[in-house]
Amino acid sequence: MKFYDREQEIAFLKETRETAKTTAKFTVVTGRRRIGKTTLIKTAYNDTPFVYFFVARKAESELCEAYMEEITDKLGIPTLGSSRSFSEIFRYLMRLSQTRSFTLVIDEFQEFYRVNKAVFSEMQDIWDTYEKSAHINLIVCGSIYSMMQKLFKDKKEPLYGRNTGELRVKPFRPSVLKQIMADYNPGYTHEDLLALFTFTGGVARYVNQLVDAGALNREAMIQQIISPNSTFLSEGKNNLIEEFGKDYGIYFSILSCIARGKNTRSEIEDIIGKEIGGYLTNLEKEYELITKRQPMFEKSSTKNVRYELDDVFYTFWFRFIYKYNYILEIENYAKLQEIIERDYDTFSGLMLERYFHRVSMETGKYTRISRWWDRKGENEIDMIAADELSESVTFFEIKRQQEEISIGVLKQKAEAFLRATYQFNDYKVSYEGLSLQQM
Repeated sequence: MKFYDREQEIAFLKETRETAKTTAKFTVVTGRRRIGKTTLIKTAYNDTPFVYFFVARKAESELCEAYMEEITDKLGIPTLGSSRSFSEIFRYLMRLSQTRSFTLVIDEFQEFYRVNKAVFSEMQDIWDTYEKSAHINLIVCGSIYSMMQKLFKDKKEPLYGRNTGELRVKPFRPSVLKQIMADYNPGYTHEDLLALFTFTGGVARYVNQLVDAGALNREAMIQQIISPNSTFLSEGKNNLIEEFGKDYGIYFSILSCIARGKNTRSEIEDIIGKEIGGYLTNLEKEYELITKRQPMFEKSSTKNVRYELDDVFYTFWFRFIYKYNYILEIENYAKLQEIIERDYDTFSGLMLERYFHRVSMETGKYTRISRWWDRKGENEIDMIAADELSESVTFFEIKRQQEEISIGVLKQKAEAFLRATYQFNDYKVSYEGLSLQQM
């Protein structure tokens, strides 16, 4: 699959490189695994050679040997001989950047925790010493979000406050998914587009795998994902166990509950059988995997709370692959495919709501986009989008099928919202139904 999107990110990286010719730059690039961070950086800097270090789980001396070869290859200069210390190499490059500007990319930066924790304090000392006279464009990239956040946001860490910029790489926007489908499956249906969003969440690697396999309709996607040797099957464990450490079991149980629609704290605790307040806080604040949702204009910060797993792919993975792992253990892939097909309409209907929320965000037309539900559970509005500049608000009903939408019922729910919140009373109000047909 060809490279898509990322125009703003590429522009930012190129501008940072230009600025580094006069002032040293230290940029942190984060994003979940498979999102395309490394590909983005390499694409942005494909016009000029740059030094690229990958932090593998090897002995420091072994890494340094590879790094020395990389310096010689990319910068075309002899290095300082042999070195068994990364700090020596970094100091050498910072000194070198006093007389010539270049880009240094350190990928999977957080892995230095396993190689040599002292690297971070050594880097801090070297950076502080040479920053004002250096012309280096330093990019550090990491996939374990909680560790990268800790490194640069925790005041107790040596590299706290040292970065001069931050870039977080996000999934493809809906418009990009539509372009990909148009390029590789010109006759695609709305159902195919929804399936691509539902199964990948716009994560670049997953989209790329399905495109390369030619699996661009719902049935083919399910068969590709749920099959022997499919890399999708182990993604949740591969990506998240290291994030959570020894407590991954309880975190996985919580995420599984949320993915299955048990999205209040009491519901989750009833299933798990223990108090989970601290875990929910970590998932929201430290790992940024879930969001605490409340109805628009809810006054209390603790009432009427629902939790949502932000990552669409992880929602799918926990809902089907993790939940039915016992079926995969006996290699009955066809049976799990049948289960996904059976439950697909309901699950994809929920993902359709997320799709249209992202579409509405992408338009840039609104200043506020949210949902609303009352405390009794009698009224719920799928999406409310308001623009305070034009003083207009639109209430949306979202269903897979157009014929299931009732604007009359939507108006009744909107009236309940207006009575309960006393908001938008002077706004121009409109009502709209969204379905597969509007994708």
